[in-house]
Amino acid sequence: MKRIFLIAIVLVALGIAAYVYAGHSTPKGQPPMVSFSSDGPAPLKAAFNASASSVRVIVMLSPT
Repeated sequence: MKRIFLIAIVLVALGIAAYVYAGHSTPKGQPPMVSFSSDGPAPLKAAFNASASSVRVIVMLSPT
C-alpha cells in the first residue's frame, strides 16, 4: 500500500515538473493558444470570432 502511494506521489510530482518546465507551445502551423489576462476577454473573443468558418472549441478548466 505504501509503495502505491509513493508511486502516485512521484507521478504527480513528475507531471507538475513537466507542466512547469516543458514550455507552452503549439505545433507548427497552429495559431498560439489564447488565454484570459488582465485585459479581459477581448483577445479571446477576437480569436474566437476570427475563425467563424471552422470548428471552434473553448475549454475551461477549474480546480474546484
